[in-house]
Order: sequence, then C-alpha cells, then structure tokens
Amino acid sequence: MPRVHIDVMPKDEILDPQGQAIERALPQLGFAGVRSVRVGKHFELDVDDTADLEERVRAMADSLLANSVIERFRYHVEP
Repeated sequence: MPRVHIDVMPKDEILDPQGQAIERALPQLGFAGVRSVRVGKHFELDVDDTADLEERVRAMADSLLANSVIERFRYHVEP
C-alpha cells in the first residue's frame, strides 16, 4: 500500500506570523543562528488504489489540503 507525503507551505511572498514568532523565540531559548522560520503542514495518506494516483493527489491538495492563493504544496509517494 503506497504512502503519500504532502507538504503544504505558505508561498514565499506571504507573511508567516507563526514562523516569525518562532524565529523571535528561538534565540531567547538559546538557539542562535536561525535566520528564517516558515511553518507549514504535513499530511500522510495511505492509499489503496494507485490508478491515476499523482492526478488524484494534486486534486486533493488543490481542493482541500492547500489554499492555492496563499500556499504551495509538494508531494512524494513511497512504494
């Protein structure tokens, strides 16, 4: 049964307040040298049917998992 990994991240031009808050907090916790933090989502899907899998994954991400106005996604399939 293949497993699909989908990562959704804000587009580069979109502000990421959650990432900025983490970026500001890290030095206060002793973690210096971090220049940028972006926060996203990771989905793992176990799928039974591999027919048209890549097309179906793109459709799922476009219609439900990612907001195409402000987010981008990428995916890979484990055998």
